[in-house]
Amino acid sequence: MAEPHPAPVPAIRRLDLGYFVRPAGEADNPEPRVEPVLAYLVRRPEGLLLFDTGLGEGDPEADAHYRPVRRPLAAALAAAGVAPGEVDVVVNCHLHFDHCGGNPLLAGVPVWTQAAELAQARAGGYTIDALVDFPGARYRELDGEAEVWPGVRVVPTPGHTAGHQSLVVAGADGCTVLAGQACDTASAYGAAVLARRAAEEGVVGAPLPGYPAWLERLAAFGPRRVLFAHDYAVWEPAGAV
Repeated sequence: MAEPHPAPVPAIRRLDLGYFVRPAGEADNPEPRVEPVLAYLVRRPEGLLLFDTGLGEGDPEADAHYRPVRRPLAAALAAAGVAPGEVDVVVNCHLHFDHCGGNPLLAGVPVWTQAAELAQARAGGYTIDALVDFPGARYRELDGEAEVWPGVRVVPTPGHTAGHQSLVVAGADGCTVLAGQACDTASAYGAAVLARRAAEEGVVGAPLPGYPAWLERLAAFGPRRVLFAHDYAVWEPAGAV
């Protein structure tokens, strides 16, 4: 009997790094909202890229405010069959403590970030300082778009922070966008896509809702799916299902 072929390793794998409780006032909701903290492992011929690294520690005030429950990055990587030393590149969507918390575990690995984002993080009062210039920190500072590897591109998506960025990953079935916190939820992203469509199709009357300027750039890639840092849901275009 022939040996069974091993299951293919997914090109993009979601990592569950815990969750936190967003207070009602911040959630625009009468009740607080529990939100996941998600990272993404991207496997390419050139190596392994990690998009975001989870919840950092060291700020009791933030912990009291958000009540985080952490899953260690090393454990999440191990579940994916990866050791920290195998990660070749880190891309953080931004440098708030719930997105760059595992960076010190990956000392020596280049971290791709917008220069404006790094400057803001270094100015203080923005994130947990120990997560920024930790021993062995290496930054690749960007000023706009940049190609990490063929078919893998960083694209600025400012809004949540001035230096927020997303990652566009080409695949056999089209592009996947790792949007981080460019939008909080898939439904918010979908609403922005529809607002852009209404404007393009010349819906009469006013007002029409606005949408972020970066949406034009992401739309040019024709994404087949968009994934988020704090939402398990996935945005897909109409007709994709």
